[in-house]
Amino acid sequence: MTRRKKTRSLADKVSLRTGRRKDYKQWRHENPDQAGPSKRFAAKKQKQRKLQAQRRLARQQNAPDIEIHPATKGSPDNEGTR
Repeated sequence: MTRRKKTRSLADKVSLRTGRRKDYKQWRHENPDQAGPSKRFAAKKQKQRKLQAQRRLARQQNAPDIEIHPATKGSPDNEGTR
């Protein structure tokens, strides 16, 4: 007896009358709740995104303020650039 090859494809995990792509697409359209990612995976990703946003906000708040265009009047470098 031969072993089945490992695959990431969802099409192999779905038992349909035929293995045709068209049938799988139709089944997926009719059953969106079964075809999507698992609830546990979706919750995990949502938690990761929230954590990432919190860390990003903390980094932005802790970052030092810098002047992008410092106001220097009368310097010879800035004259005649307009």
